[in-house]
Amino acid sequence: MVCVIVRRPVPSTGPSRSGRRGDTSATPTPEPPLAARTALGPTGTAADPTPYWPGHEVTVGDTTLHVRETPGPASETAVYVHGLGGSSNNWTELAGALSGRCRGLAVDLPGFGRTPPPASGDYRPFAHAATLTAYLDDLARRTGPVHLLGNSLGGAVSLLTAAARPDLVRTLTLVSPAMPDLRPLPSRLGGRRAALALLPFLGAAARAEQAAEAPHERLARTMALCHADPRRVGDRAFAMAAQEAEERAALAWAPEALHHSFLGLLGTWLTPSPRSLWTAAASVTAPTLVVWGEVDRLVGVSRAAHTAAALPAGRLLRLPGVGHVAQIERPQTVARAVLGLLDAAADGSWPAAGAPARPTGDDATLRHWRPRLPLGVARTVARAAVPV
Repeated sequence: MVCVIVRRPVPSTGPSRSGRRGDTSATPTPEPPLAARTALGPTGTAADPTPYWPGHEVTVGDTTLHVRETPGPASETAVYVHGLGGSSNNWTELAGALSGRCRGLAVDLPGFGRTPPPASGDYRPFAHAATLTAYLDDLARRTGPVHLLGNSLGGAVSLLTAAARPDLVRTLTLVSPAMPDLRPLPSRLGGRRAALALLPFLGAAARAEQAAEAPHERLARTMALCHADPRRVGDRAFAMAAQEAEERAALAWAPEALHHSFLGLLGTWLTPSPRSLWTAAASVTAPTLVVWGEVDRLVGVSRAAHTAAALPAGRLLRLPGVGHVAQIERPQTVARAVLGLLDAAADGSWPAAGAPARPTGDDATLRHWRPRLPLGVARTVARAAVPV
């Protein structure tokens, strides 16, 4: 597969490096280097996927996180953060591809995978970021700063964490991060029926149909949204994911976690500039790789160049024929880009940015970006939550 690296800006309604919303003149960022294929660790195939890595529990404050560990050298640690509706399993192949360089730790955010819901009941991105920050803070006492990777919602959470605590993050990789994208397109929600389910009264029948779906049917619909071509998902990989979907469907708190996490994410998309994700991005100092599939149906590729430009040390890799979950669809290509980032950050050819202009204390920074969902936004929006 041929990778396409952006050399010119892509039109967008998001801000440029200057921070002016609607400015379409985002400055092109330097090309990210790609490591040799020979540097990759083992990965599975569509016909023979890698089994999910085993997990363990880690207590962080009043939360018990489920963390899956991929064995690797102890000298460097990568931490992976999944998207909305996802889990630590989403990083299995990428973590394997990077295992020759890094030990991998993939977390289940509170309310997802095998991590129980937070005692606070708070699922907003800044709350997820506070939990992740506490986990990394404890981890740093043993490993030092980590290479942090996030997809979609996990990308937004990782971005907030890296902005708040630059001392905990050596490099940052964002795969289709959930930057603000409020396009009212039915295709983003899985078609007209899913879009109809958003309506408070007229959508009752559509919501009932969704609730009656079996977990594997919902999974197939989700894959059709997230993957550029879901037919590339092998039967064994689908069976593994379906088993996880069945397990999650049996958890009473799973719908609430999805519902409130989606509302919280939507709040960050609607919040004004001083507390927006764009403001957070401008405070990230770590060398940052942004990876975006050109067939992303959930968070448009039009956000890609501006996201990379908003990050002081950001560079962009666009992948043709790839959707919203590049780390699943093209794990080897993404791994080569991540290893290229790690090598370039280590030799200084991809330097960190200067210190941010304002203080970056943990709690203070996360409170600064705490979004508030505007009054009048219907709670029914979250019933058709998409995996972002």
